[in-house]
Amino acid sequence: MLETIRNAWKIQELRQKLLFVAFILLIFRLGNAIPVPFINTDALQSYFTAASSNILGMMNVMSGGAFGQGTVFALSIQPYINASIIIQLLTIAIPALESLAKDGGEEGKRQIERITRYSTLAIGLLQGLGYYMLLRANDLLSTKEIWPAFVIIMTFTAGSVFVMWLGEQITEFGIGNGISVLLFAGIVSRFPNAVYYMYVGVRNHLSGNTPEGSIDVAPWAIPLILIGTLILVIFVVFINGAERRIPVQYAKRVVGRKQYGGQASKIPMKVNMSGVLPIIFAQTIATIPATIAAFVPSMQNSGFMKVFDANGFVYAVVYVLLIIGFSYFYATIQFNPIEVANNLKSQGGFVPGFRPGRPTADFLSRVLNRVTMFGAIYLGIIALLPIITGNLIGMRALSIGGTSVLIVVSVALEMQQALEAQMVMRTYKGFLN
Repeated sequence: MLETIRNAWKIQELRQKLLFVAFILLIFRLGNAIPVPFINTDALQSYFTAASSNILGMMNVMSGGAFGQGTVFALSIQPYINASIIIQLLTIAIPALESLAKDGGEEGKRQIERITRYSTLAIGLLQGLGYYMLLRANDLLSTKEIWPAFVIIMTFTAGSVFVMWLGEQITEFGIGNGISVLLFAGIVSRFPNAVYYMYVGVRNHLSGNTPEGSIDVAPWAIPLILIGTLILVIFVVFINGAERRIPVQYAKRVVGRKQYGGQASKIPMKVNMSGVLPIIFAQTIATIPATIAAFVPSMQNSGFMKVFDANGFVYAVVYVLLIIGFSYFYATIQFNPIEVANNLKSQGGFVPGFRPGRPTADFLSRVLNRVTMFGAIYLGIIALLPIITGNLIGMRALSIGGTSVLIVVSVALEMQQALEAQMVMRTYKGFLN
């Protein structure tokens, strides 16, 4: 990764793109540090320290700590992610949106993006209102008048829309997917805090005095966490490059005086075809019940909140099922067996052992289902292991670790591949040189 960045830095255009991404990330981090007026930030941080193991702590980690500090970017990219999920699901359910997405071309794509932006605004407004009600119910405001309430809600909403715009700028003028890069930056910014919490936990364990709301970590757990994280990173890198290669043979044909075809090729099917999207979207959907309960004062200590706790059995089951569902959803979007089989048939290609057309499509569909299932199980294992480990060793606050590592490593690999593709395109000399 460092070697790729060093080589990209030597190319002026890529250097400008990297500097642009760094500038956007600087703005993003500054927005995470600017507090919203009329919020008692000290009391809010104490409240989130006590809630570090539930859904609020998870949302705080995903926002890079902004959610627990009541800053301008407290909602981060969650409204945009929620809006993207809703619009993509509606695209399948509503024929007009499906036609717009498939047959609308560039104009249809722009209209879908416009609808997603407006949906982000609406969801940001609702989440901003819910966040204000959470602050009001727990006496975390300096005043409860109407005008401060309006300022707080509008600031949270505007911050979520601005973060969406920052992500779009990275996608258009920078390197990689902007939303993934912002999510990557938010998670990485929390790593020093995670190290500090482990230090505090070990210190509390050795002293034998653990204050209320703090954590207690045995010293022997630290090497296990570090080794487990290293193994997880290696596993993610290995699976990210794993693929099922289907052989394809092209028939020979003569056009005029030239002969075409006759060569062999392969169709690559990545094991984790959808990347980090299934786990991000599944996490967002699985946390909706607990999020609603967290924002409703009467439900915060209820049995409903405990059932959908981020470390509970019900949440884990729903989480894994959603990961599997979203894995198949995105796999079918990215790879259409019928379309691939028709393209092979029109180009004179065939899979050895299968007739062109429907038999080839059925074979590709079976392979896709098997590969997608393995990829979904892989994502589910990564999502479950930190929860199980956190409950066993008592570090429930670090149960988000597996998801964080997956997102960070996957986004880093995607950015590396994007940089390498850009460098190949700019250094290719052609056949005549």
